[in-house]
Amino acid sequence: MCKIEKKVERKRAMGGILKGESRGGVEKQLKGSKMKLWMIRATTSVLLWTCIVQLTAIGDTWGPRVLNVWPPCFNRESDAASSLVHDTLPSIPQRVLPPKRVYKNNGYLMVSCNGGLNQMRAAICDMVAIARYLNVTLIVPELDKSSFWADPSEFKDIFDVEHFITSLRDEVRILKELPPRLKRRVELGKVYSMPPISWSDISYYHNQILPLIQKYKVVQLNRTDSRLANNGQPLEIQKLRCRVNFSALRFTSQIEELGKRVIRLLKQNGHFLVLHLRYEMDMLAFSGCTQGCNEEEVEELTRMRYAYPWWKEKIINSDLKRKDGLCPLTPEETALTLRALDINPSMQIYIAAGEIYGGERRMASLATAYPNLVRKETLLGASDLRFFQNHSSQMAALDYLVALESDIFVPTYDGNMAKVVEGHRRFLGFKKTFLLDRRLLVDLIDQYTNGSLSWDEFSAAVNVSHSDRMGGHVNRLVIPDRPKEEDFFYSNPEECLQIPSVDLLSRT
Repeated sequence: MCKIEKKVERKRAMGGILKGESRGGVEKQLKGSKMKLWMIRATTSVLLWTCIVQLTAIGDTWGPRVLNVWPPCFNRESDAASSLVHDTLPSIPQRVLPPKRVYKNNGYLMVSCNGGLNQMRAAICDMVAIARYLNVTLIVPELDKSSFWADPSEFKDIFDVEHFITSLRDEVRILKELPPRLKRRVELGKVYSMPPISWSDISYYHNQILPLIQKYKVVQLNRTDSRLANNGQPLEIQKLRCRVNFSALRFTSQIEELGKRVIRLLKQNGHFLVLHLRYEMDMLAFSGCTQGCNEEEVEELTRMRYAYPWWKEKIINSDLKRKDGLCPLTPEETALTLRALDINPSMQIYIAAGEIYGGERRMASLATAYPNLVRKETLLGASDLRFFQNHSSQMAALDYLVALESDIFVPTYDGNMAKVVEGHRRFLGFKKTFLLDRRLLVDLIDQYTNGSLSWDEFSAAVNVSHSDRMGGHVNRLVIPDRPKEEDFFYSNPEECLQIPSVDLLSRT
């Protein structure tokens, strides 16, 4: 019996051991299965996010159409918390962006603009059209910081860069900076840089510039003013130049809001005229026009002209240049002209300009004839303009906005601002813009001041000669092989203008 009991106990003990070992094995198997499942999930997640990143990169390069069918789970607005917020807050209409244009990128185009605000503005419009035609990626243009004004402003300080990029994405891809690898090359000085030929046809860029971009991947155009011909370009190119100018190049919200404030202050007191009195030191030094200046001022302007090597013309006969109509009107000549044009003496006159050379001494006759002279500095407080000080392009942007909204615009010289504002006012409905015939005016003024003409004769002659020079509809003057003498595209972008019905009837 004892032997039998011992055998039974031995079997029980062995059974317990076997059960314990079996239970441990199952637990090990379960732990192993969980580890494998976790590894599968982690690997799947990594692969999934890798695919998403790759698809996003493809979407940036080739356009969004690949990604137009994301499942709802990738839409943030489908989230429960998000939908709750949308249910409790009033709905705000979302900005509808144009679809990205899909094209094979031929390379990258960098642009370094030169000159003042409106010279650069026109150049940017040209460069966008060129980039679109060449199927390249445009890098946000770099603005001039080394000219007479020494304005350190970046593109984003003057223009709404996000609007610029997104509003044109159905035409051309625009990036804020080069991809990292190419950016490092440029920082090391390894970039092909060149000035394109002035007034070139779009075919020049296709035949000469595109092969360089394809060869070097990145090309920098370092002088961009007046580099695309005024005429003879495809209609699509001309319309794109307009679209950039009138829609994509929107000023920053800070500049826009301050501009609206100035316009409100002016309109509160009735009608107003914007006078682009281009009688500033840089213009007089550059042009060599010294009418009304004393000997000391003439010497100062001459020294300045010789100090800037890119101002090529050094020896200038001021009197001959004035008689040819190539000088800006002086403040004294401007006062006589406005009076002859029957501008009401009580009208507000907003001076859109920098510091007038000669100061109050030269402004005295204009201030006497038109006592309601105002400037942004007199309408706004110093605190409003503190961020704009020493930033001439931002100041010019304010003047641009006010000039567009004025009842009358009168430029005393046909510089870049005068031309671009003239064209923009045509686009806004042919708003009244006096395009002064300076060659005729200085002759009439000289005859009046020496007594050859009475005031009535002088005033009548001025009015008759300018009856058809008020910014109405005219065909752009084309002079083959002499682009500097023909009408500037941006002063009369007729391909983009709504021709008044009266003009249409007169053509039939």
